[in-house]
Amino acid sequence: MTVKLGRWEYILNRLLVISLVGGLLLPFVPLLIWSFSQRWYFPALLPTEWGWRAWQYVFAPGSRVLPALGYSTFVGLAVTGLSALIGIPAGRALGLRHFRGKRLVEFLILAPIIVPTLAAAMGIHVAFIRYGLADSLLGVILVHLIPVVPYMTLIMSSVFANYSPEYEEQARTLGARPLQVFIYVTWPAIWPGVLVGSLFAFVISWSQYVLTLIIGGGQVITLPMLLFAFANSGDNPITAALSLVFIAPALLFLMITARYLTGRNAALDGFGKL
Repeated sequence: MTVKLGRWEYILNRLLVISLVGGLLLPFVPLLIWSFSQRWYFPALLPTEWGWRAWQYVFAPGSRVLPALGYSTFVGLAVTGLSALIGIPAGRALGLRHFRGKRLVEFLILAPIIVPTLAAAMGIHVAFIRYGLADSLLGVILVHLIPVVPYMTLIMSSVFANYSPEYEEQARTLGARPLQVFIYVTWPAIWPGVLVGSLFAFVISWSQYVLTLIIGGGQVITLPMLLFAFANSGDNPITAALSLVFIAPALLFLMITARYLTGRNAALDGFGKL
C-alpha cells in the first residue's frame, strides 16, 4: 500500500510539474509562431507563409542583435556581482544587528524603488554628465545598481536574520582565519540566498529600458532598447524573435535557481543550518 501511494504521489508530482511548465511556456507559443511567420493576416489561425527571415536577422553577423545581447549580458553580470558585494555586508548588518533607526535605514534602502524611475534618472543624468559617466557603459552599470541593490540587500537581510554567527566563532576558536571562516562557514550557509538575490538582480538589470536609454544616451544599445525599437516599427516576426531571445536568459537563470526558491533549500528560510 505504501509503495502504491508513493507511486501515485510521484505521478501526481510529475503531472503538477508538467502543468506548471506548460502554463509557463504556453504564452510563448504565439511568439514562437510569429517568429517563423512570413505572412500572417487576420482571421487566419496560422501564418499563410512561413520563413526564417526573423531568425536570419537575429543571428546575422552584421546584425545589431548580437552586440546588444553582449552589452545586456555584460551589464547584467556586472550589476549582479557589484550588487552582491554591496548587499552581502549590508544585509549582514541589517539582519544581525539591532540599532536605533534601523527602520529608517530600511526605508532609505527601499527609497530608490519607491521614487519614480524617470524622475530619478533625470536627476542622476545631470550628475553623471558632470562626472563624465553619461553615455558610457560604466554609467549604465552604476545606474542599474539603484533599483537592484535594494532587492539584494533585503534578501540578504532576511538570510542573515536566520543565520547563527556562533558557527563563525567556533571556527575562529579552532584557528581559522577570517577568509577561511567566510569560505568554509559563512558562504555555504548563505550562498543559496545569494543565488536567489542574483536572480532578481540579473533579471531587473536585464530588463531595464528607461535607465539605459537616459544614461546610455543611445550609445549603449542593450537588448530591451532594440526590442522596443522593433516593436514600435511594427515588424512582428523580428519583434517575436527578439522577445524569445530576451526571455531566454531569465528563464535559464530561473531554472537554475528554482530549487532554492522553495522547499528545504529556500533562500529565506533556514540558512543558519549547516
